[in-house]
Amino acid sequence: MALLAGCALTACSTPPLHHYSEDTPPLILVPAVQAGVQDKRGRMREIFCQVLEARGPALPDYRPCEEALTRVGVEPAGTGKTVELGASERRLIAAVIPGVGWDCFSDWLDLKGSVAAHLGQFGFDQLIIKVDGLSSSAHNARQIRDAIMAMPPQEGKARLVLFGYSKGAPDILEAVTSYPEIRPRVAAVVSIAGAVGGSPLANDAEESQLALLRHWPGAKCSPGDGGAVESLRPGMRKTWLAQHPLPTDVPYYSLVTFPQPERISAVLKSGYNKLSQVDARNDSQVLFYDQVIPGSSLLGYINADHWALAVPIARSHAWLGSTLVNHNDYPREALLEAMLRFVEEDLAASAR
Repeated sequence: MALLAGCALTACSTPPLHHYSEDTPPLILVPAVQAGVQDKRGRMREIFCQVLEARGPALPDYRPCEEALTRVGVEPAGTGKTVELGASERRLIAAVIPGVGWDCFSDWLDLKGSVAAHLGQFGFDQLIIKVDGLSSSAHNARQIRDAIMAMPPQEGKARLVLFGYSKGAPDILEAVTSYPEIRPRVAAVVSIAGAVGGSPLANDAEESQLALLRHWPGAKCSPGDGGAVESLRPGMRKTWLAQHPLPTDVPYYSLVTFPQPERISAVLKSGYNKLSQVDARNDSQVLFYDQVIPGSSLLGYINADHWALAVPIARSHAWLGSTLVNHNDYPREALLEAMLRFVEEDLAASAR
């Protein structure tokens, strides 16, 4: 079953990938700053490294900062400012919108709530906004809208930070663009390994492959509108971005998974090799430049494959963690704390 679902998630198929042509995104051609992206990796590295050092081996899957982040090109120097590691003043809430098939296998993952428990020590909070794992981004955007509007109104400044993992990122972008009523409640949008520009793997995939996830042990997901794969095709995503300028009253941030090849789990190697026909700089599911929101602040490149960033399979399924998903470890608690601290600091600086 793991092999079957892994094949569905990595879009195993025989036809060759469609290569990019005239619509190649700007980040492959020019440095990030010239593509309208602010490079803030230096400060994010300072914050993440200090969080890791302070929390240390007490957190699961600890690894030194230099092993947790990937250096790509010329990275800006840090600011040298003190990193605040105490209680959050703004008490930001990390609202995570998961990727494809999450509602099919989330019960099987048997999550322990360790991220929310860790963040709660410092005044932050974390929740998951439920969307249909097999539905289109347009469908899920409405679900995100309804979930946000159903939340109690926030007093003072907005505290909700929307974190879009994988397909969750385009779901969020469609939500903030299509439903302006939610934007006053949103402090920021963060793409984490987001399929902002889609994935070439989706070009040759079929919805029927993804529907195999409905047979995952304990799966409770519905067929939805069956538009998940179509929403992930690069042509669809880039057309949508071209026709829908992102609202400027919400700040955007991008965190990119860019692993060293030896950090990719065995079950994801096929996806990595297939994407490498287009560009070897990929996380096994998405090319590195397709993970960046246009006009966003670039937070960093993470030395982890697509699953290791946000799908903790190895923590609850030891056999899989030692065989098929053998590079699934990552200090996720520390990373999310660091991202929230960065966003809080950056929002305060922008307000000043």
